[in-house]
Amino acid sequence: MTRGDARPVVRLRSTADTGYTYVTRKNGRTTPNRMVLRKYDPVARRHVEFREER
Repeated sequence: MTRGDARPVVRLRSTADTGYTYVTRKNGRTTPNRMVLRKYDPVARRHVEFREER
C-alpha cells in the first residue's frame, strides 16, 4: 500500500482500556478525521466507543 492510499487500514482501540482492537479500512478522502465507532468489547462485555489510533 502506498502512503496516499484512499482506503488505508486503521486500528480501532477500545476506550474501556482493555487493549482490545478492531482492524478495518476507511475512505481517507470522505473521512479525513479520526474514526469513532461504538462496537462490542468482548473483554469488557459491553458496547463502548472505539477510537482510531495512528
